[in-house]
Amino acid sequence: MQAGDDTTTYKVVMNDEEQYSIWPADRDNPAGWKDAGKVGNKEECLAHIKEVWTDMRPLSLRKKMASVS
Repeated sequence: MQAGDDTTTYKVVMNDEEQYSIWPADRDNPAGWKDAGKVGNKEECLAHIKEVWTDMRPLSLRKKMASVS
């Protein structure tokens, strides 16, 4: 498959640690992941993740570090 040949519609999903990924929109989410509100082609979904996922640390680590300071 060429880079521009992907016609799959994707959705952005997020897990309990507030980590993001994309998943085919016509499939059930993997266990532990929920919809994060964006559906589109691969490039649109990845651009959305780049915009909203500004802190790559898992939520549990962010909370632990906040309690230390």
